[in-house]
Amino acid sequence: MTKLSFSFGTVGTPKSTPKKPGGSVGGVIHSAELGLYCLELGWVRSVRVSEETCEKIKSAAEENQVAISVHAPYFINLNADSEEWPKSRKRLMDAAHYGNLAGATDIVFHPGSYFQQAPEAVLPFAIDRLRSCVDELRSMDNQVILRPETMGKSAMLGSLQDTLIMSAEIDGVQPCFDVAHLFARPGDGSINSYEDWVEAFEIYREKLGENSLKQLHIHISGIDYGEKGEKEHLLLEESELDYKAFLKALHDLNCQGRILCESPVLEDDALLCKTTWCEISGESDNP
Repeated sequence: MTKLSFSFGTVGTPKSTPKKPGGSVGGVIHSAELGLYCLELGWVRSVRVSEETCEKIKSAAEENQVAISVHAPYFINLNADSEEWPKSRKRLMDAAHYGNLAGATDIVFHPGSYFQQAPEAVLPFAIDRLRSCVDELRSMDNQVILRPETMGKSAMLGSLQDTLIMSAEIDGVQPCFDVAHLFARPGDGSINSYEDWVEAFEIYREKLGENSLKQLHIHISGIDYGEKGEKEHLLLEESELDYKAFLKALHDLNCQGRILCESPVLEDDALLCKTTWCEISGESDNP
């Protein structure tokens, strides 16, 4: 198990995972072999997994000391109309149910769209729906944390402020801090410096408390963007994102948690982040 302030890993099974045993179980085992001690199961299209498979994932994670989270299906929208919302809700709840069976502690999801409404008009509606989901999960003794992800387009529900407001209002909700999305969201590359990230996490701490910085769940990758925000994920070294400044801000604010990579070659950039973190922090997970 890592001795570092952050566990590093991938969103989705590492690309180099052998075919046998393959799948999520193989991804867990291979992650640990690489020195990556967290893995986010990429259930982004649908939740199609058996309870038996979930038990195998959980057992492999416990044996290899790999922390598990789930990325829920993309097609979730807290601002959906009354016809679409039950479908969105089921996708989120299925991810939470089966994720819990697989040993996941955190469920990441895209919170949806403003549909050209003002954030202040959408948020109360979204909060009520999200609170209902958490209440139902707790009634079933499911303790997973639901994590609305910061989004890379300004038209999408999911600014840092949006996710902080949802988290402050509902016990059992915390942000998924996607650094590439927040870099791309303004459309001009204006949020990219050490000072920008320090300010973001100071706001985070002010809104959610000091302990929140010890429980961070971060997505990272390179990213291409335009005026409307994100276009596609890139390798870290092919992007304008100053990931070293971001990691230094995390270190200087004594942050802890998980950092999960979404670059095209997942484990390569996850290991790059881990190596860079060790250089910045002076930490090591060697025996």
